[in-house]
Amino acid sequence: MASSRDRQRKLAREKLDRQMARRAARVKRRRQIQAGVGAGVVLALVVVGSVWALGGFDRDPEENRAEPDVCAWTPQNAEGNADLKDVGTPPTKGLPTSGVRPMTVTTNQGAPITVELDLAGAPCAAASIAHLAGRSFYDNTTCHEITTEGALRCGDPSGSGLGGPTYSFYDENVPAAPSPSPAADQPPAYPKGTVAMLASPPGANSSQFLIFFKDFDPAEPAYSVIGKVTGGLDVVEKVGALETVDNGSGAKVKPKTDVVIQSLTVGEPATTPAVTPAPAPSSPAAAPSATPSAG
Repeated sequence: MASSRDRQRKLAREKLDRQMARRAARVKRRRQIQAGVGAGVVLALVVVGSVWALGGFDRDPEENRAEPDVCAWTPQNAEGNADLKDVGTPPTKGLPTSGVRPMTVTTNQGAPITVELDLAGAPCAAASIAHLAGRSFYDNTTCHEITTEGALRCGDPSGSGLGGPTYSFYDENVPAAPSPSPAADQPPAYPKGTVAMLASPPGANSSQFLIFFKDFDPAEPAYSVIGKVTGGLDVVEKVGALETVDNGSGAKVKPKTDVVIQSLTVGEPATTPAVTPAPAPSSPAAAPSATPSAG
C-alpha cells in the first residue's frame, strides 16, 4: 500500500502535468493568433499596394472627370467706369468650340448684316456675344465710329468708346504679322468683310467689335478675328461711305448720320466650318488705330 508521501508525489506530478498542458495550449493559441494577424496585415498591405498602383489614391474620380473651362472672364470695376453695364457673365464650361454660329445685325441703314462667328478660332468671343445678345445688350445702340482703318466700330451702349460689360476676356485669333516679303497673292490680315474684336488695352476684349468694309493689312495685327460677313456687305460699305464729324475728342470719325443697331441676335451653333473671307481687290489701308476704348 502506497504511503501518504507517494500519493502526494503522484498528485503533485499530475498537477504539474495539467499546468504544463494548459501552458502549451496557451502558447499554441497565441501562435495561431499571431499567425492570423500577420497574414491579415500582409493581405492588407497587398490590397493597399494594389489600390495605390492602380491610382486609387489619386484625386477624386469625379474631379478627374470634371469638364475643363473653355473660357475665363476677368471682372472689370464698374465703380471706376460708369459706362460699364453689369449683365452677368457667360458660362465657362460646355461652350461650343467647332463649327460656326450665325449672328444677325439689323440696323436703320438697310437690309440686315449677317455674320458667321468662328467657334473654333474664337469660342470665347462667340460665347460672349451670344450672352450679351441674349440680354438685349446691343439693341438700340449705335455704331459710333467709322475708323480710319476702314471698319465700323459697334457694340458700346454708351457710344463713348469706353462702354461694355463688367468683364473682359483675352485675345483668341489675332492674325500673324505679314512676312517682310509677302507674296503677291497673300491676303491682308483683315480682308473686307472680316469681323473682329476691338480691345483697349490689348487683350481686354469685351463687347465692342469691328466690321471691315475694306481691306486692312497692318504691320502688327492687334484685333482678334471672330468671323466674317455672309450677307449685307453692301450695307456695311454704304455705312462706311457716310460723312463723318468730330467725335468730341478731335477725331473726325463719328458718322454724321446715326447708325443704329436695332437688334443683334445670335443663333444656334452649326457644324459647318467657318470660311476665311476672300480678299477684295483693293490696296491695303493705312494703319492708324481706332480711338481708345474699354474694349
